[in-house]
Amino acid sequence: MELHDLLRHFAKVLERLGIPYLVTGSMATIAYGEPRFTRDIDVVVRLSPQIVGLFCKQFPPEEYYLSEGMVQDAIDHSTQFNILHPSSGLKVDVIVADDSEFNRSRFERSRKLEVSPGNEVVFAAPEDVILKKLEYYREGGSDKHLRDVLGVLRIMPSLNHDYISTWAAKLEVEDIWRTVLTASRTDQGS
Repeated sequence: MELHDLLRHFAKVLERLGIPYLVTGSMATIAYGEPRFTRDIDVVVRLSPQIVGLFCKQFPPEEYYLSEGMVQDAIDHSTQFNILHPSSGLKVDVIVADDSEFNRSRFERSRKLEVSPGNEVVFAAPEDVILKKLEYYREGGSDKHLRDVLGVLRIMPSLNHDYISTWAAKLEVEDIWRTVLTASRTDQGS
């Protein structure tokens, strides 16, 4: 199984079960920016406790590792759980969305992108992907998040900078955003 196969399967499960979702993280920055290697898919979901059993049945234990208890715990605490595909080494990080203003905005702004001929998947808007990458950088300090943001800025020059700036202030990543913008302008000038 390849990463795009896993993404298609996962998206089809969510759509069949009526679970709202959006792809974010590295897969989204690759879709909007520059390619890089990744072995996982980050997906934000609105998953209700009533559907946990049915959801878990879509990932048979002979092919996937998924703990129903971890799914329930992630719903209870608005955290995340993983779905592993051991034979390929791939995984899906499933992030259960809380009902924050930012998450509501992300779901409203999401869009379908074609990941392969005839297969569309819901992705977070590029501005929201950038904002989450800025948060990830603040939390962990990994430069890969800044590189991902710069890659999106290089490929997508017509982003809504007002939206990003407004949310960067609300999410307390405004200083990181300004630093990345300065680096982007320097990069484009060389």
